[in-house]
Amino acid sequence: MLRTHTCGELRKKDNGKKVQLTGWIDRVRVVGKTTFMVLKDRYGRTQIILDEKSKLKRGYCIKVSGKVVKRKDVNKNMPTGDIEIVADKIDVLSKSKPMPFELDSENVAEDLRLKYRYLDLRRDKIQNNLMMRHKIINFIRGEFDDKDFVEISTPLLTKSTPEGARDFIVPSRIHPGKFYALPQSPQQYKQLLMVAGFDKYYQVAPCLRDEDARAHRSPGEFYQLDVEMSFVEQEDILDVIENVFVKLVKKILPNKKLTFTKFPRLKYDDVIKKYGTDSPDLRKDKNNPDELAFCWIVDFPLFTKQSEDDYFYGAGKKWAPSHHMFTMPKEKDLKYLNTKDAGKIKSYQHDFVLNGYEIGGGSIRIHDKEIQEKVFDLIGFTKEQKKEFKHLLEAFEYGVPPHGGIALGLDRALMILLGEPSIREVIAFPKNKNAVDLVVDAPSIIPNEQLKDANITLVSKKSSESQKREK
Repeated sequence: MLRTHTCGELRKKDNGKKVQLTGWIDRVRVVGKTTFMVLKDRYGRTQIILDEKSKLKRGYCIKVSGKVVKRKDVNKNMPTGDIEIVADKIDVLSKSKPMPFELDSENVAEDLRLKYRYLDLRRDKIQNNLMMRHKIINFIRGEFDDKDFVEISTPLLTKSTPEGARDFIVPSRIHPGKFYALPQSPQQYKQLLMVAGFDKYYQVAPCLRDEDARAHRSPGEFYQLDVEMSFVEQEDILDVIENVFVKLVKKILPNKKLTFTKFPRLKYDDVIKKYGTDSPDLRKDKNNPDELAFCWIVDFPLFTKQSEDDYFYGAGKKWAPSHHMFTMPKEKDLKYLNTKDAGKIKSYQHDFVLNGYEIGGGSIRIHDKEIQEKVFDLIGFTKEQKKEFKHLLEAFEYGVPPHGGIALGLDRALMILLGEPSIREVIAFPKNKNAVDLVVDAPSIIPNEQLKDANITLVSKKSSESQKREK
């Protein structure tokens, strides 16, 4: 073994032990004929003393062999501050160029940090964020497992359907001229799983959408906690999620204070009237990042007026879904379907809000084929567009149960729970504001041979515009 202990492990009780540590030199200074170093790994830091001048530099990856001794000048700011290692031997595992920025500086341009993200990830705050991300997701998985949910992975190569945002499309080499789409969410698959009899499903799911940068969402891709349940009413779904998050805060984030242990259920019309937003911040002290005010917003309208941005729905139609096209209308309002009063229809949509941010949304789903087709008509789907959902409508002919669920944006929720100002602080390798991965320089140009193999021919924007003028 290269190491016997980590850099955050040794204490006074280990005095006199022969040990081997590995890590990165975080600090180094030479005083007379003695070299003092602080060795760092993700577990912590330990001071190293070498009784000679050394040319070792910050950032070098090294192995230290030596003896644990009690430290005379105890450093109370370090958990290992009672001891230090007198080095017998230091092996350089790999050298390092000078750092492109100081890792302990807060005044570094974000794009520079993202370009050298593998160095930025050595910073304590970012490492702690990612470790907390792991703990929180692991806790959530445990809670759902205890509640008899099944985690099921759904496909990443799927069908392009008009659901709400532009798809990322993937050409098929085997089927020339045809394309897969990357999933905007597992929405249709999880509804099909309800037909299949998996009455309690969840997944930590990647979601990919070709959309412009949005506040507090990583452009292009994000992760969501995806949940679906059969034979439930709306309140059942809210109770399950609420129970998990109350436990999570108490267990994993005990320094945080819950404003409500029973999350308020607020009606959409009431919060719009009172707060002017459907994502109200209900904290008693809005300057306190350690206060967490969860709430539910319910009784949304089923439809909103269609805008120019609703390119994926039927042209010239009035209505667009408030949530999505699979949301169940309230029974008392079914009489308004296919009428001019469709704007009066309320739905079984529910939004999950935390400190003024929507962190999740879901609904009771439509499980009646006739109602689903009426909703398709109201939002202006053509016959061809309806065919894109043939698989779902066909599945609804085989005993689909009443069902519903929710999807929570994990990245956004983590940002708020951990008190970070940017979603990029809780993601290992985020895109920048222009949707570019600066570490690997993606997106990038693909060689012509690779394009040819995928049956793709590029047409320049200039030549495309010329062809339009000729027509």
